[in-house]
Formats: sequence, C-alpha cells, structure tokens
Amino acid sequence: MAKLIITWKRSTIGRPPKQERTVKALGLKKLNSTVIHEDTPQIRGMVAKVAHLVECSTVEE
Repeated sequence: MAKLIITWKRSTIGRPPKQERTVKALGLKKLNSTVIHEDTPQIRGMVAKVAHLVECSTVEE
C-alpha cells in the first residue's frame, strides 16, 4: 500500500479552530515537521481540508 508524506508548511494563526485541530490530528507538531501515514480515505480527507497549509506527496512501497 502507498504511503503519504505530509509536511506542514503554513501557520494556522488566524485560521478556523477546526483546521488547527485537523493539522494536530495528522500528527504535525511544528512548522516544517513531516509525518508519514498510510494512504487511506480518512487521511486523504484530512489533507484535503488543510491542503492550503500542508504539502503532500506519495511514496510507493
């Protein structure tokens, strides 16, 4: 199964609280931090909600 590499690139200051919670739920702690998740519909949906704040790329195994 493919994996997603998600990097937090833009601040959540001034954004709705729901977007801030989504970034935290993805496991991102600080700006420019990176996490790796399985490519599931739930994670894809979370990334879609904060696509303007994160960068996402796919890695095949």
